[in-house]
Amino acid sequence: MSSVSKVSIPLSRITSSPSCRPSSPVSFWVRDLISKLETSSEVTISPGSTDSETAYGLGARSPTFAPLLGDGIFTQEAAPWKHSRDMLRPLFSLNRANIFTQVEEHTEYLVNCIPTGEFVDLQTLFFRFTFDTTTFLLFGKSMNSLQATFNRDDSNAGEARFSEAFRVSQDFLFRRGRLGDLYWLIGGKEFRRQCSIVHEFIDEAVQEALSAEYQKDKAADVHSFLDALIQQTRDPKVLRDQLLNVMLAGRDTTACCLTWTFRLLAQHPDVLANLRQEIGSVVGLGTGSRLPDRNDLKRMKYLNLVFKEVLRLYPSVPINSRTALEATTLPTGGGPDGTKPVMIRKGEAVGYSVYVMHRLKKLYGEDADSFRPERWDPDVKNAVDLKNIGWGYLPFNGGPRICLGRKFAYLSIDGTLED
Repeated sequence: MSSVSKVSIPLSRITSSPSCRPSSPVSFWVRDLISKLETSSEVTISPGSTDSETAYGLGARSPTFAPLLGDGIFTQEAAPWKHSRDMLRPLFSLNRANIFTQVEEHTEYLVNCIPTGEFVDLQTLFFRFTFDTTTFLLFGKSMNSLQATFNRDDSNAGEARFSEAFRVSQDFLFRRGRLGDLYWLIGGKEFRRQCSIVHEFIDEAVQEALSAEYQKDKAADVHSFLDALIQQTRDPKVLRDQLLNVMLAGRDTTACCLTWTFRLLAQHPDVLANLRQEIGSVVGLGTGSRLPDRNDLKRMKYLNLVFKEVLRLYPSVPINSRTALEATTLPTGGGPDGTKPVMIRKGEAVGYSVYVMHRLKKLYGEDADSFRPERWDPDVKNAVDLKNIGWGYLPFNGGPRICLGRKFAYLSIDGTLED
């Protein structure tokens, strides 16, 4: 765990559900997490004083998501999860030059797809953008959905069918996830059909990659997740499951972050002006500008502040939970005044909200609900020093399960904002 000593986790009101008796331990249901914050508890946990790495698991996540994702890093625990993480970790450093080029190329298509003088749904375009960049990362070739949109090309019907099936399948997953142990109430024929479309598309790409002819003809400078995974396993199901797990984790989160970023910039013209000034000083603006390289992005400090502030207000995973694998306690949050320990029985779930924590005034000051990137600037005097915020800022989770693709997300978002 990190050397930071504390993590502040706001918990919702926790109530026992008598319907879970007597066949299973009482389950803790997290209710009214956002809408009834006046009843929430704030629990401060020292990583060194808890067995959080071994005492808690993912609960029903695996069977909930298995119809689409199978057995991959997002649904695994313990030894299988560690094996997947060790297998995937080095892959995020592969082919970075080509990935950056792809981000630039698809950003150009994104800009070209935005009409002049008309209203536009940017979120739809952002989802296509991240679909294109993520498929390049996974398969070594992009689905080019933005290019097809710009050229009004309907020839990629298979890719469009896959993209829609993936979206619908995800919607089923998230609705199943909200039901906890009752996930099985949502599913049925339509869910299975959409998952089948997704699996068929991925299986086709996997079989192509496994073919000897493909490996022989593969360009030497193209190295994808799939290429690298094949060096470790040739099991088609393992390859499919890991690819889908990475796609789920990387595509939507980046698209949503871009959507929130542009909304906040539109609502805060002063921040937008400061950002344009920085971009102009580094690579120029308009027709006289040039495409940024990775060194240019590193020089844009205000761009990084904007990104951090967006993820503070709108973290990619706003609500999460863990299920106790053994009887344990939370150090505070119980009793009439919330200062006593809370007993967590084996099998009970504890929900926590990064969204709420990121807006706590005791962590971020009286303006915690405001969009102010300067709060992260060490050269600006702020009421609250965020230099050692540590576990009070978790845009990509923390500890052993911290997001492997966070640098890829930074690259995609920074490149898009600059353009």
